Amino acid sequence: MSCVVALKVDVDTDRGTREGVPALADLLEEFSAPACFLFSLGPDNTGKAIRRVFRPGFFQKVSRTSVVQVYGIRTLLNGTLLPAPHIGSRHADTMLQVRDAGFEVGIHCNDHFKWQDYLFKMSLDQVREEFGRARAEFHRIFGCEAATAGAPGWQATANSKQVYDEAELLYASDTRGESAFFPEIDGRVFKTLEIPSTLPTFDELMGRPEYPDEKIVQHYVSLLKHDRPNILTIHAEIEGMAKLSLFRQLMQAWSDQGVRFVRMDDLAREILANRDAVPVRPLAMTEIDGRSGNVATQG
Repeated sequence: MSCVVALKVDVDTDRGTREGVPALADLLEEFSAPACFLFSLGPDNTGKAIRRVFRPGFFQKVSRTSVVQVYGIRTLLNGTLLPAPHIGSRHADTMLQVRDAGFEVGIHCNDHFKWQDYLFKMSLDQVREEFGRARAEFHRIFGCEAATAGAPGWQATANSKQVYDEAELLYASDTRGESAFFPEIDGRVFKTLEIPSTLPTFDELMGRPEYPDEKIVQHYVSLLKHDRPNILTIHAEIEGMAKLSLFRQLMQAWSDQGVRFVRMDDLAREILANRDAVPVRPLAMTEIDGRSGNVATQG
């Protein structure tokens, strides 16, 4: 039986939307591989992320992943020395082209920096307002409500999960884990299906001596499971730009292995067809290998 892989594309920045998204869409079409593109829809305040300098593991990750090379100097100044470009206003045409090419589209965020760095300080009304901005911009561009969302930095709280429930999303993908579940936080169970990323991201492996570029593809091949869907989150700025050639090698290797690529929304509908069988699992914020700070994980 062939392995099943679903791809989720996090689009973090103005440049990633402009350059990385079209490159990834073209590559994925070559392999007839569907993917869910999750767009940052508001201001690109990437430059403000320098405040993460005090987060454990930040310097180690920056040195490993060549942040300046990946994102570019201009992007790293957005929101500080340079104005924050409004991504939805500047790149609606690109987003529509992705949708019209048959790819699934959804919400990553309004302001990536704000959600990733301040979600845990936001009240319910503040979370509702911030996600509401993303929903409104998504509706302005696509003419419909978003059916899915995946949070920046795998950050999730009871407030954000409540806001997802209010939006009546088909599913969300905010976490790292092994299989689909309904999240429970502080004894409260939320109704929006969570489909976690099951595989490590490129930036969690890049620059580590045990994972030079020439070994990364084979490592991903070895990680695939046959008994459940494999979910990989890729980034427009990494796999779509700095590591596009390496990602092409991975797609070729997986295709040669007979991997079956599926849409995330189709997977969600298949899972929800037997909703009573979906387990409830606690959602906790923990550290994972290769990433600084805590991320939402399946308990």
